[in-house]
Amino acid sequence: MKVVIVGAGSVGSSIARELLAHQHQILLIDLKPEVIGRSGLRGARWLVGDACELSTLQDAKLDDADVVVSATGDDKVNLVVSLLAKTEFGVGRTVGRVNNPKNDWMFNDSWGVDVAVNTPQLMTALVEEAVEIGDIVRLLTLQTGVASIVEFTVPHDSHVIGSTVGDIEWPEDATLVAILRDQAPITPTRDDVLDGGDELFFVTTIAAEDGLRALLSRNSREGHARGEHAEEVDQASDDDGFDG
Repeated sequence: MKVVIVGAGSVGSSIARELLAHQHQILLIDLKPEVIGRSGLRGARWLVGDACELSTLQDAKLDDADVVVSATGDDKVNLVVSLLAKTEFGVGRTVGRVNNPKNDWMFNDSWGVDVAVNTPQLMTALVEEAVEIGDIVRLLTLQTGVASIVEFTVPHDSHVIGSTVGDIEWPEDATLVAILRDQAPITPTRDDVLDGGDELFFVTTIAAEDGLRALLSRNSREGHARGEHAEEVDQASDDDGFDG
C-alpha cells in the first residue's frame, strides 16, 4: 500500500515508522529540509515542499496513493490537504489529524476527510479508559461522527456477570466486537459468559451510546439488561450520580 504522509513531525514520523515496519510504501512531505533522513525511517521517500500547493502534490504523484494522512500541527493545512487529495487526485482514503477539538466538526467528507483522528480526544479517552470502570468510554469516532468505538469495563458487582453474550438484548445499533480478558482478546460468541473485569469493545452509532450505557450501568437490574424502560434507567442513573 502506498501511503503519503504530510507532516514529518513526531506524529507523522511515528505513523511512518509503524507503516514501514509493515512493509508499506511511504512518502513523507514536509516544508523543512532538515527532517529528511530521520533515524528509524529507513526506506521512506521524502519530498520537501508545501503540501497545500497543487504542484507539490503533483510531484508526489498523489493520484497513485492509496491513503493520504494529513498529520501536521496545523488544522488548516490538514483540511486543505485532505480536500485537495479527494477532489483533485481522487485518493481513496484520507486521514486528518485534529489538533484543536473546536475544529473537530469540520473534519468530515465536506472537507474530504474520511477518518478524523482527534489527538486530544484520544488522550482523554485513554485517561478515562484507565480510570473509569462501569461506564462507557468512547475511544474513537468513525464515519465522520456517525459511529464510534466504545469500551466498557465490567465492574465486579455488575448485573451482567454470569450472563452469556446471547442472553443480553443489546441495542439495535450496537455490536459487541471483542472482549479483552486477562490481557487476551476474545472474539465474542453467543455462548461466552461475561465476568467482572472483562473489557467489552463495541462498534455503535453515536445515538445508541446512551442506550448501551443504560443497559450496562452497574446499578441496573435484570430488566435493564433486556433494554427495557430506557427512561427509567436514565432516571436511576441520574439518581445514583451517573451521567446519563
